[in-house]
Amino acid sequence: MVRFARLVPSPPRGTELTVVDAGGVKAERIATPRSLPNRYVLHLHGGAYLFGFPALFRDFTWRIADVADAQIFCLDYRLAPEHPFPAAIEDVTAAYRWLVSERAEPRHVAFIGDSSGGGLALSSMMRLRDEGLPLPAAAVMLSPWTDLALTGQSLTEFGSSDPMVPVELAPKAVELYLAGADPRSPYASPLYGDPAGLPPTLFFVGSDEALRDDAVRMAERLRAVGRDVELEVRPRMFHVWPMFARILPEGCAAITRIGGFLRARL
Repeated sequence: MVRFARLVPSPPRGTELTVVDAGGVKAERIATPRSLPNRYVLHLHGGAYLFGFPALFRDFTWRIADVADAQIFCLDYRLAPEHPFPAAIEDVTAAYRWLVSERAEPRHVAFIGDSSGGGLALSSMMRLRDEGLPLPAAAVMLSPWTDLALTGQSLTEFGSSDPMVPVELAPKAVELYLAGADPRSPYASPLYGDPAGLPPTLFFVGSDEALRDDAVRMAERLRAVGRDVELEVRPRMFHVWPMFARILPEGCAAITRIGGFLRARL
């Protein structure tokens, strides 16, 4: 993955990249000339809770910073198996507390998460709510992994055709991350939690991807308790396809929609 990160295109000239300590959590701050000083997005990257780091996502994070007129903090949260559940949630909630105590008002903060990072964002917001903290103003989910019990029908239906999700390895990833914890714990699998009080949320998922049902069922759970939800199921798209905005017209369209959604709520 480190070797692959060297192939990620650099952000355009004028983009600021700095490493910060976000309440004890290492993070990469990304800002473009359009980024406002009081608008923030916390990005939680995917990688099955086992791998990933901010440099891998720079071709995505600078685009979000630009279209949302915001500063992005891409968290380098702790990973399993060395740091199993709930270490990642502890890092996310610590970074959010730092952000709203040192820099931002919650109404000017959003979460964005892709794949396992999407599930982590939802679970972290549930934990913050349960602890009585004010939640961010909005959230964006890209193909979120919300069900570590692996009950979605799309895992079977598209398990052999989704190029981004090695479904046969999912049970091992769950084992390494949970280290014996209940896969239906709300803080591990937000699909089984109470979504009451969560902020307006925009979901993107492909019609032909293995985690389609994780996104669709989570959006339905939010709607059932009266939350503001937008769900885009893009035909013939694969897992986390908005990440490929550099080469996919559908990805470019998703970035534009994310920008409009966040600007309207931040």
